[in-house]
Amino acid sequence: MVLNKRLILASRSPRRQHLLRQLGLEFEVRESGVDEQYDSTLSPADYVRTLSAQKALALGKLVDDAIIIGADTIVVLNGKILGKPKDHDDAARMLHALSGQVHEVYTGFTLLDRPSDQRVSEVEITKVQFRTLSSKEIEQYITSGSPMDKAGAYGIQDDYGVVFVEKIDGCFYNVVGFPLAKFYVTIQEFQKRLKL
Repeated sequence: MVLNKRLILASRSPRRQHLLRQLGLEFEVRESGVDEQYDSTLSPADYVRTLSAQKALALGKLVDDAIIIGADTIVVLNGKILGKPKDHDDAARMLHALSGQVHEVYTGFTLLDRPSDQRVSEVEITKVQFRTLSSKEIEQYITSGSPMDKAGAYGIQDDYGVVFVEKIDGCFYNVVGFPLAKFYVTIQEFQKRLKL
């Protein structure tokens, strides 16, 4: 994929960085500094769309010439957002709740062009079915430390996370942390709009 402009990812997420590198993209990584407090007045889709835009716009104030990517991923179970676990007990609570259930993973991303300030935001939703997990499996997974920096306390790409998931409906890469196919199509169209 060819980009005709400097690209900046407003996220320190190692999973997003890895996924974007799969597309052969070169980019800088800079944190946005945006506080990720949940706004309960927004639907999950509006929340990730809004937060991704806030991240891109915050970094846009510091950048003169680039395309900035802001992104946010959340896990939603029965209408309730599961963020990153605060501690061991919080991770256990989330994983027990997800066990045997279907949940949704929402990722919002925003592309912001500087200096034109043109932008586009998209949302991808993937349904994920967990098999029933034993308490021992959950405890072993938490002990590994892997769930502590992930929305919903699991990573589908992890050793354990991969065997928790029975099936998915939608984009696999969205569950990892970034919907590559939707991003690819969106940034190609965005570049055309910018006449790059």
